[in-house]
Amino acid sequence: MSIDSDTLIDWYGETARDLPWRRPGVSAWQILMSEIMLQQTPVVRVEPVWREWVARWPVPSAMAAATQGEVLRAWGKLGYPRRALRLHECAGVLAAEHGDVVPDDVDVLLGLPGIGAYTARAVACFAYGQRVPVVDTNVRRVIARAAHGRAEAGNPATRDLAEAQALLPERIDRAATFSAALMELGATVCTARTPDCDRCPLPHCAWVTAGRPASDVVRRTQKYDGTDRQARGRLLDVLRAATGPVERVALDLAWTRDPGQRARALDSLLVDGLIEQTSDGLFALAGEGGVRS
Repeated sequence: MSIDSDTLIDWYGETARDLPWRRPGVSAWQILMSEIMLQQTPVVRVEPVWREWVARWPVPSAMAAATQGEVLRAWGKLGYPRRALRLHECAGVLAAEHGDVVPDDVDVLLGLPGIGAYTARAVACFAYGQRVPVVDTNVRRVIARAAHGRAEAGNPATRDLAEAQALLPERIDRAATFSAALMELGATVCTARTPDCDRCPLPHCAWVTAGRPASDVVRRTQKYDGTDRQARGRLLDVLRAATGPVERVALDLAWTRDPGQRARALDSLLVDGLIEQTSDGLFALAGEGGVRS
């Protein structure tokens, strides 16, 4: 199993997207924010929000001083807003226990709120230049095709980290760049549905050599319209726009197509801690139940 690291790194140096969190001078905290935002969310939607957050909360203690509601409101339409709550919680721990600095050790990072295996390694690699495997969907797909000749990577497995580790160059500085290059290749060239093999810099790809066999993975189209997730988003929109707690009727009017679904969405938002109910039955974003408009 091999991927030509020298060729890939050279290609990355010439063609990598100019993303703001890749530029010199960006702190580990700001890289951590970008990694949390980029999960299941396109770069084009993340970049303007990330820039606003960097200006507003340049260090963890700045975010920790904000309320949960302020962070949720600033999260806007990025989706999966529980990520924002966990990042706020993480900021509090960093400010209180780590001197307002994001740790560089993977195991310590894994102990922080909301930081999983991918994010911990991404911060260690991209913020601190460490030689650790960073495996996301794009990386798994490139390895599956270039090294194994498969169209798809299949379900995540424990071997993914070991395979990525085995591909890393020995030099620490090149290993970090190689990890970024693998990810960039999967995001921009070796894409899931329409891989542009003519633009691929790799001199050898096992999948191409095998005749680009079709995938045996059945894709399920994930709809959004009419889902509980959309209903939750509509309810959150009402509370983001409010300056204080609102009456239940305001939420009822936000999702009229299915009262049962609306009730289910409201309950789930309460359970997830994204919103709260006041003692007099009003609803507000987390941390804002005591504010009166």
